[in-house]
Amino acid sequence: MHPNPAFRQMPDKANRSFAQKCGFGILSVNGSEGPLLSHVPFLLSDDGKVAELHLVRSNPIVRTLSEPEPAVVAVSGPDSYVSPDWYGIDDQVPTWNYVAVHLRGQLIKEPQEKLRGLLDRLSARFEADLLPKTPWVSGKMSDGVMDKMMRQIVPIRLEITSIDGTWKLGQNKTDEVRSNAASQMDASGTGHETRHLSALMMAPSKA
Repeated sequence: MHPNPAFRQMPDKANRSFAQKCGFGILSVNGSEGPLLSHVPFLLSDDGKVAELHLVRSNPIVRTLSEPEPAVVAVSGPDSYVSPDWYGIDDQVPTWNYVAVHLRGQLIKEPQEKLRGLLDRLSARFEADLLPKTPWVSGKMSDGVMDKMMRQIVPIRLEITSIDGTWKLGQNKTDEVRSNAASQMDASGTGHETRHLSALMMAPSKA
């Protein structure tokens, strides 16, 4: 997380809602030879205390989970390079604005019998974003196929101890200067979801 407190003023509810809506992040644990990373979809509980996910059984992270392991899920949002010329004032330097939330806690391997329910909840969560499409359900699978595939993956939960967010939106600049940069970003930003980030910069207190 960025150390500047100006970028860490969003309430806990905003950080939690952001992570819930994204539902995808980078899981990281410490391995014997260095950090282990995996890109994972997840379900975050409404109270922000538990994230549910699954991993392929052969994933090296799974092999670390004979006991609960400290872990973090990094959830990335929009980001963009910010040119110093965009501010309209002198003596500025390049930077990168972004939104990111970290879910930190203990990673635990769940009993295998919890997997089917988890997979159904995950698919229901993301299929709901595709309405009016008729949601896919696991019951559409041919007999035995789902069970065979599930043998290759394991259910995991992250018992969350903290949720931290950085919303680096130029809050350390005046409204006019930040608006200048946001307008230029909207027109020619380079990064991910630059127009979304530009809109957040226009009114960072309402993000």
